[in-house]
Amino acid sequence: MAAIEVGRICVKTKGRDSGEKVVITKVLDDSFVMIRSPARKKGDRKCAVLHLEPTETKVSV
Repeated sequence: MAAIEVGRICVKTKGRDSGEKVVITKVLDDSFVMIRSPARKKGDRKCAVLHLEPTETKVSV
């Protein structure tokens, strides 16, 4: 399983964005991260790690 880290691309599994790909921009603590999604244009937002499924892909942020 891929680690939760800055730049990791994940798939949202919960909420209205479920199924969308997002990128982690900041790790807040063990439970929450800041993510950015192309589906929403209002910048970064807080997300629970439990609502993300990390992929093997990583980008530079």
